[in-house]
Amino acid sequence: MAVIPHPFGPRTRPEITQLAQAIVADVARILCNPGTTGTAGRNESTPTVRPHLIEAPDDYEEMNAFFRQRQWGDGLPLVPPTQERVARMLQYTQRSPEEVVATVAPGFGQATVEHIAINAVLAGCSPPFLPLLIAAVEAVSAPEFNLQSVQTTTNPATPWLIVSGPVTRQLQINSGINCLGQGTWANAVLGRALRLILQNIGGGLPEVMDRATHGQPGKYSFCCAENEDGNPWEPLHIEHGHAPEHSTVTVVAAAGTLNINTHAKDVTDLLRMIADAMCYAASNDYRAEGGGEPWVVLSPEHAEILKQAGLTKAGVKARLWELSRMPAHLMAKKDLIRTQHNRRAELGELSPDSLVPISATPELIGILVAGGPGGHSVYIPSYGNTRSVTRRVDTTCNK
Repeated sequence: MAVIPHPFGPRTRPEITQLAQAIVADVARILCNPGTTGTAGRNESTPTVRPHLIEAPDDYEEMNAFFRQRQWGDGLPLVPPTQERVARMLQYTQRSPEEVVATVAPGFGQATVEHIAINAVLAGCSPPFLPLLIAAVEAVSAPEFNLQSVQTTTNPATPWLIVSGPVTRQLQINSGINCLGQGTWANAVLGRALRLILQNIGGGLPEVMDRATHGQPGKYSFCCAENEDGNPWEPLHIEHGHAPEHSTVTVVAAAGTLNINTHAKDVTDLLRMIADAMCYAASNDYRAEGGGEPWVVLSPEHAEILKQAGLTKAGVKARLWELSRMPAHLMAKKDLIRTQHNRRAELGELSPDSLVPISATPELIGILVAGGPGGHSVYIPSYGNTRSVTRRVDTTCNK
């Protein structure tokens, strides 16, 4: 692996030139090595890595100290992944324990079904959660999600899991009051399990590969379900082309959350308030090549106001896309230069008076209805250099 030291901000041009030369030499050495694997970190002849037994202390506190020393956790207490617990987890899928679901960036470790199950146990998951986690690993490893960058950036980007379909009720995933907060076991352990997979299999250890300047609380766990009962439009899984009886998990590289507290009842006022929350000058979404993929979590109350005004979900996206265009002069000078470089093919030359769209098309704005009663919605900016990915959850194997 060739590692590029991060960040670049405080370095001079000569220093960056020297770094670049060293990286080119590393890449050349790796490519000229007869044992080099493909870009996914392994080739077809690479043997599957099987887990092996480790003797750990019986005492719970000593065991957690043992795990912490090996950097296998997230700072919270872990559940011992005993053979018996892992075996129970594996009963909820017909896929072979040795099957490689994906290679997880940036270390490109093999996420076998068994490795996913082990991390699910560590996080405190119930065995029926395994099929959803397998689908989530498939989703974050898709090229368009850009996990390599998400795992190593100085940005606070982290995968946000959105679950849609009948499985949300089966697994009791919270879609209502406090759905992005604490208090629901399924939400907490599902998001946490994916984080442990990214760390323990993908190598995204803080201060090593994970170079986030501050990070965010969502890096512990970030998972919710769609509130289909409060959603006046078609559910997310149907919007993505799946049948009503199917369930899906969508992964979004989220940069954080912003509360939108407004009691606006007029649709024009409400859309303006949401668009104003989306439009801020330091946003990745405006600077990324092709724009970003921002998301808005509408409360059922706000969604109903928009529906009663005759707007479809596509109509809401179109209005927000127009209203959130940002004057280019609001950006810092260097950020504007970067935006001009990244989006020139899409937008042409930008002047300080240009209005910059938050995404390349309105369709790239994500809309989710979730949460409980109240005049609140949530803006979730994206990492920018990423696209959300949806995968179907294979529930046919559940016991």
